[in-house]
Amino acid sequence: MINGILAAEEAVASRVAHTVKTYPRQITAAIATLLLCAGGGAFAVANLGPDASDLPVRQVFEAVTPLPIDSQGAELDGHRFTLFRSEQTRAGDTAEALLGRLGVADGDAAAFVRGNAQARAALFNRVGRTVSAELGQDDRLIRLSARWIPDVDGSFRRFVVERMPGGFVARMEAEALTPGSRLASGVVKSSLFAATDAARVPDSIASQLADIFSGDVDFRQLRKGDRFAVVYETFDADGQVLRTGRVLAAEMQSAGKTWQALWFQPPGGKGGYYRPNGDSLRKAYLSSPVEFTRVSSGFAMRMHPILNSWRQHNGIDFAAPTGTPVRTVGDGKVDFAGQQNGYGNIVIIGHRNGQQTAYAHLSRINVKEGEQVEQGQTIGAVGSTGWATGPHLHFEFRINGEYHDPSTIAQQSEGSTALTAALRPAFDKLASASRTELAAAFSVVQASAD
Repeated sequence: MINGILAAEEAVASRVAHTVKTYPRQITAAIATLLLCAGGGAFAVANLGPDASDLPVRQVFEAVTPLPIDSQGAELDGHRFTLFRSEQTRAGDTAEALLGRLGVADGDAAAFVRGNAQARAALFNRVGRTVSAELGQDDRLIRLSARWIPDVDGSFRRFVVERMPGGFVARMEAEALTPGSRLASGVVKSSLFAATDAARVPDSIASQLADIFSGDVDFRQLRKGDRFAVVYETFDADGQVLRTGRVLAAEMQSAGKTWQALWFQPPGGKGGYYRPNGDSLRKAYLSSPVEFTRVSSGFAMRMHPILNSWRQHNGIDFAAPTGTPVRTVGDGKVDFAGQQNGYGNIVIIGHRNGQQTAYAHLSRINVKEGEQVEQGQTIGAVGSTGWATGPHLHFEFRINGEYHDPSTIAQQSEGSTALTAALRPAFDKLASASRTELAAAFSVVQASAD
């Protein structure tokens, strides 16, 4: 246990060091703000020097030698420089199109990329891969590299085309991703997701924010001026973020109230989100079975789109493209997985106390009847099977067979998981570091506002 706590404290220290190195100005501003607020008093500065009007004034004349502008210009003309540009691969790319967007004007390079099998496999028909080019001042290619993550195994692939004395060569490299963290914050003007978009927060991180605070904040009722700050994991390749991980710390400010959360995982144990005082934030259910989507039809009377009659809509519809992963909102056992009339492909999961959740119109089903599932596990994908006019997920919440409004599901609270006394020192150290990081993230918003 002692070794585990030491390992946790080392992880905290490493995270703090990384954050200070990455955001020195924000951290300094946050600490200064805290110190000023804690002081609670006024400060005065005494003028200990002489009055400036009494100081003697004198003029100094010096001869100035003109700079050798002509020789400097000649040296600049002989200086060779290198250009670096980055782009994303697109559908239907050709060698000429991709190199053209990168500013490369090099027929030999285009011919090599077009004719090399590795280059074609790495660059073409692969949408969204990051490609970087190193160019000479004559716009000829020196080095081309593409990076992507083939699977979630902690590594990434780098494909390189490089000019050598004898011509271009190509090679494939495998490297480990570099873990890191990012700070971000924003102000709500219309919705949380619009604010995260404006702050360039990835969609997956925005969805996690909504899940973490779903029991505290009604995100449909956010007000203009509400704020958020977040610290989240990143996985970098050659200094560029290729993948994001989980939220490490977050804060929401809405309607004059503030909520904070941080991720804590004991050594060898299961991690979770906690308030800074140590209370667990784990809920029995997530707020949504589909990440980052919108409600297209709520729990209410409506005109049925196929039957053309007024009927009670016994669930919530989430609009999303076909193939979007669907996750179970809580732990449980699969009671049914298959086809049911107008539901099409449907998964029904039984939870505690006679509660069930149902996920309908799926394009595929990933689980089997009787299987145990954990909160957040992918159980299928959005589709339009059964009585559906388009791709969406129909989601229901039932208690002892009766339908209930699924929008209240996140309020179903699960008992807090108390931290042991042995874990408190490591947790308190992490909580202190998280508060500093969140204050630094908010300083970015304040600076931009000023």
